[in-house]
Amino acid sequence: MENLLNRILEKDGCKIHYWTVRQNGRPWLIFLHGAGLDHQMFADQVPALRGRFSLLLVDARGHGLSRPMGKEFCIQLFIDDLMMIMSQEKISKATFIGQSLGGNIAQEIAFFYPDKVESLVLIGCTCNTMKLSSLEGLLLKISPRILSYYPWHFLLKQIAEVSALSQPVRDYIKEAINTVGKKDFVHVFSQTLACLHNEDGYKIPKDVLLLCGKHDHTGNIKRVAPKWAELDPRYQFYFIEDAAHCANQDNPNEVNRILLNFLNTHYNQK
Repeated sequence: MENLLNRILEKDGCKIHYWTVRQNGRPWLIFLHGAGLDHQMFADQVPALRGRFSLLLVDARGHGLSRPMGKEFCIQLFIDDLMMIMSQEKISKATFIGQSLGGNIAQEIAFFYPDKVESLVLIGCTCNTMKLSSLEGLLLKISPRILSYYPWHFLLKQIAEVSALSQPVRDYIKEAINTVGKKDFVHVFSQTLACLHNEDGYKIPKDVLLLCGKHDHTGNIKRVAPKWAELDPRYQFYFIEDAAHCANQDNPNEVNRILLNFLNTHYNQK
């Protein structure tokens, strides 16, 4: 991605890399990538949004260029990292665009720091605050242990194939996760559990756009997303055709069209 300003925050033993495009007076969009990936997963969104919004993309601690991770990755630590980056860049509020684990983290920011959130765009992620079935809870708890026993090359192949339909996207996923390494990836993946807390009656008090690839077969995302969208009239939901878990990479044109419509409607109403 060209013409992005690369900045670094040194914190807790890690040089956290992030990139900005500042458009004076334009609202901020902050992009949060999935587990094992990096800011480049949003490469197809940047050209569609730059010039209309100010953008911030980050390689989370332990991912991409933000290695070595220093202090061990956990959800609260990464949120603390992000709050410091926002302070450093003088960003008081933003729309958070998160994919998979990035979407779970965006929800936690909305839950604990609602004043920092303008709206949310959640791509291929489950609802943090809905109650899981007993089977779903069990599978989530044992998944990190199961993954730790997989041969690394086989695990990379399986993750890539379940995450994307496009071969170039699959190749990117394997390369990005391989950079993180098996031990750190399994640990980061396990942190999904820290985002899940049943909150009866809770609804995110913001405009929310939910996107799910029509061929996303990871976890309970495809089952939960339509029901989630019914909770509040401020929520919008779309299945993305010809896309799996990384819908914004598999079908960027459709995602960008829906995303721009959502953002323009939201900010025009504001």
